[in-house]
Amino acid sequence: MRIILSPAKQMKEDVDSLPWLETPLFLDKARRVLEALRALDYPALRTLWGCNESLARLNAARLAEMDLDRRLTPAILAYVGIQYKYMAPEVFTDTEFAYVREHLRILSGFYGLLRPFDGVRPYRLEMGAKLAVDGRKDLYHFWADAPARALAAECDCVVDLASREYSLAVSRHLPAGVRLVRCVFAVEKGDKLVEKATLCKMARGEMVRWMAQNRVERPEQLREFTGQGFCFSARHAGADRLVFVRRGG
Repeated sequence: MRIILSPAKQMKEDVDSLPWLETPLFLDKARRVLEALRALDYPALRTLWGCNESLARLNAARLAEMDLDRRLTPAILAYVGIQYKYMAPEVFTDTEFAYVREHLRILSGFYGLLRPFDGVRPYRLEMGAKLAVDGRKDLYHFWADAPARALAAECDCVVDLASREYSLAVSRHLPAGVRLVRCVFAVEKGDKLVEKATLCKMARGEMVRWMAQNRVERPEQLREFTGQGFCFSARHAGADRLVFVRRGG
């Protein structure tokens, strides 16, 4: 079983807390992504990133000096965002780190697919960005089935905790023999279920932590998760769709 998770837009460098242990699986392809980004001028980069002036200048400076072989941060510590805050890898035990090293995979527009202890540099690039690389019109076409093939080589079941933007990079390409189990977190509003982005991110991060604490090996075990006030709803779920409902907003 493998867990897929989205990255976060904001990243940090941390070369002291933990050593990186592995080289990203698709480092050569990441180098081509870097070349494509460096070929853009600053206005084009800012449009691609869709961010304010301060963030654009920060990330343009990162691009200019980026060396994918030096000053690397383990991916599990590199992302700064709500789901990573609620995962809280900074306080994982050795056993929990061992669990996520084996089971967790982070999807990335820049690196394709990352293991938790792959060494990375901070970047800004969403999977849905319209960046042409090697003649491919966008990152979905550039990465194609590479992340899905890597996952399929490791397991026969993928637990999907990624946002739709990132999940599509895998779900479209998984071979028939690999089960994909999607986790949905929704708030009950009358007779409707509504997915709220912030709550979903909080729940996804906390679920990864809970899985590591409980050494979860089968998706059926996830029905016991109750983080952030969510409870499994058999009424709304399906065989490969686990729905967790929170009542009262």
